[in-house]
Amino acid sequence: MELRQLEYLLAVVEERSFTRAALRLHVAQPGVSTQIRRLEQELGQRLLDRSGAAVRPTQAGAVLLPYARAALAAVSDGRLALDELAGLVRGRLSVGIVVSCSAVPVADLMADFHRSYPEVEVRLSEASSDVLAAGLRAGDVDVALIGTAGRPPQGLHHRIVADEPVVAGVVAEDPLAARDTVPLAELCERPLLCLPPGTGVRAVLEEACASAGLAPRITMEAADPHRLVQLAERGLGAAVLPAPFARRHGGRTRGVEIVTPRLRARIALAWAADRGMSPAGQAFVDLAADVLATG
Repeated sequence: MELRQLEYLLAVVEERSFTRAALRLHVAQPGVSTQIRRLEQELGQRLLDRSGAAVRPTQAGAVLLPYARAALAAVSDGRLALDELAGLVRGRLSVGIVVSCSAVPVADLMADFHRSYPEVEVRLSEASSDVLAAGLRAGDVDVALIGTAGRPPQGLHHRIVADEPVVAGVVAEDPLAARDTVPLAELCERPLLCLPPGTGVRAVLEEACASAGLAPRITMEAADPHRLVQLAERGLGAAVLPAPFARRHGGRTRGVEIVTPRLRARIALAWAADRGMSPAGQAFVDLAADVLATG
């Protein structure tokens, strides 16, 4: 059994055609057919059903497929590890960023990584923290910047890269704007504008309220903190935001720190705990630790 044969088998199954598989692999179609026939002869089993309009795996072929994928993935990982040893990091990297990540210079980080590792193809996506954490655990995302309420995310390794106060954003004419702090219990008596469930700031607020036996009056939600500021400016409530974001709108809103207890908005660089990190992923984690430590 050769790796080339397994690669051809996977291509035919995924393309459902010998012809399309040959085009994808940049080889002649008879060569694909010959290699798969040899594999079937060696195993003594028909692996593909060629009788229909589309080629499909037989029961034996379906049993073999996950092992073929695992073998090819192991070889790819081995090559990447050797590239890393030689100082040649390449491959693909899926990076997740929590929506409206204002406390971290994401654009600078991505630009620095591209300059350092131009051979790595990076796919960047935004989502809520809970969606990103699930993606990390499932293997759909390699590394992500997520919001955290303080406890280590389940099944993930992480490094805290930003730790800022959570504030209540109010308009200048609000009586609260004249103060530096507001107790959480007092704030919960007001209409609150907040990020949706699944975000780090929302998790921090809900955990603090649950511990204190409080029920926050969240009257409006928005995934974009800019929208929360706009709503607060129209007197619709106090926007619960990370301090850096509130500072960016200091001309229009005033950020009043929430205390008793003090709430913290933390951003963590996270990756799966039960899988080995790819060379590209490790390079990103190492670079991010340096960039964000000095940012």
